Amino acid sequence: MKRDDEYLRGLLIDFEESDDVIHLVAEYMRMPLEERKKLYHVRLACDAGLMVESGDSVYRLTNSGHDYIAAVRNEGVWQQTKAVVAETGGSATLDLLKQLAIGFLKTKIEKHTGVPLG
Repeated sequence: MKRDDEYLRGLLIDFEESDDVIHLVAEYMRMPLEERKKLYHVRLACDAGLMVESGDSVYRLTNSGHDYIAAVRNEGVWQQTKAVVAETGGSATLDLLKQLAIGFLKTKIEKHTGVPLG
């Protein structure tokens, strides 16, 4: 299964907006496709250090996960990030997506405040 960056972004934002600090992801043999997709992307987020498993099928966001969400949460910033990636070949690592989004977010804040963020 290919990584779906849009899906992963939405999943992480949903996890952060939840009132719980941990999240259960049920695993069973005849899991529906959507549940398999969710579990796959949760595990990718874990691989990237954005989430950790804190028990059997219990997950929580890491500080790095919250930073990733902060970088990609703004829809305009996310659209700019995806557009640049599409223009330059259509694929990027999660870390590169995060860095691009941070760059666009910094530019937006600098324009709004006049404060250079380096």
